[in-house]
Amino acid sequence: MAYGPRNLRFSFTGKNLTHFGGFFLVQHFFQRLALRRRLIRAVPMHQRNNRYSTSELILALLYPLLVGLGRIESTGILKQNGVFRFLTGLERYPDATTLRRFLLRFSQEGLEAFLKFHEALRKQMFTSPRKIILDLDSTVLTVYGRQEGAEVGYNPKKRGRPSYHPLLCFEGITRDIWEGSFHPGNVHSASVAGELLKRAFAKIPSSVREIRVRADNAFFDHEIVEFLKERRASYAIVAKLTAPVKARLGGLRFRQVSGEIFAAEFQYQPQRWKTQERFIVIRRPVPQEPSWQLSLFQMKGFTYQAIVTNLPLTPYRVWRFYNDRAEAELVIRELKEAYSLGKIPTGIWKANVAYFHLVLFAYNLLNWFKRFCLPDPFRRASLITIRSKLLAIPGELVRPQGTPLLKLSASFGYQEVFKKTLIQIKRLKLPK
Repeated sequence: MAYGPRNLRFSFTGKNLTHFGGFFLVQHFFQRLALRRRLIRAVPMHQRNNRYSTSELILALLYPLLVGLGRIESTGILKQNGVFRFLTGLERYPDATTLRRFLLRFSQEGLEAFLKFHEALRKQMFTSPRKIILDLDSTVLTVYGRQEGAEVGYNPKKRGRPSYHPLLCFEGITRDIWEGSFHPGNVHSASVAGELLKRAFAKIPSSVREIRVRADNAFFDHEIVEFLKERRASYAIVAKLTAPVKARLGGLRFRQVSGEIFAAEFQYQPQRWKTQERFIVIRRPVPQEPSWQLSLFQMKGFTYQAIVTNLPLTPYRVWRFYNDRAEAELVIRELKEAYSLGKIPTGIWKANVAYFHLVLFAYNLLNWFKRFCLPDPFRRASLITIRSKLLAIPGELVRPQGTPLLKLSASFGYQEVFKKTLIQIKRLKLPK
């Protein structure tokens, strides 16, 4: 039986090695976007010294999110990685203190211009000119310190803990983040959703002819519904199961629509609402709950789910359309786990707001990279999957005859995907 080598020696003499050899693809995509040059023009912040430019510091905050380092303190590994610095064009990588100081100044001097730049780039990458689906959702970011603006509010997993409360609007076809806002934990979604919707609708191109909106019961509010009606948008919003709504369930005539799924509908004008609305109700046996993101009410061995809508679809089709919104739940989970959205970097409110918007930008950048450059099935892959299979691969930088060459492993299992992606990046033509 082999017990492993007995005479193996080691040394710390390896040079020009990196764990992030595959990041060459992402950086090549950034170059195709002319990202650094465009950031220089779009975010004209005055720098106190000439060691780092504004664009370099913004990218130095984005790179750790994409490679999976998470907290700003972890960026030291990139500071010591000469090959990564060479691939990204950063001669020196800023330390954590420099990045935190810049994040605060960026929140005060450059964030507004950066948001305009993000929107201009997102508009350029939008490829669905006739139809749009907006998915609204919110989440809770629990904090464990004395972060400014963190308040005790609705927190289902850590009750009584202070938190932040981001609101997000996704485009359901492309999965791009369309709009986002950052709030203290005690702010209710419905009280700030109106402003979020106004900004989101202002971004919709004039070529779009059909607008659909999906939202959970945190957005079940008469002002939100009135706003959508005024703009002739279709909507499917989970209804809060209030006592008047529950009272109507027993008298409904349910019709079997698929398997053990039964559907019914009724007209009802909630208190303070201006008009009657169409409510569809889905009933299923208790042991087979179909969708954990909907509000469920149990009665006599069945679960009930209610959705308010103006869609001219059958109840079953409305329910199926709303359930496709589960993609938004997955994106929020990915933002927290893969993009470190929940790892609040400072104790200062403005700096944390700026970090939130940088995370959204990092997500959109990688989403565009997947959509325009990666072959199937990687276009639907998560960032964690893309990291493990394409980005976090060992590489060695050599310079035969003075020309830099990045050598990747001969046993790398996704060589064809790597090559096809590089070809797609080179062929990429950005819409004007």
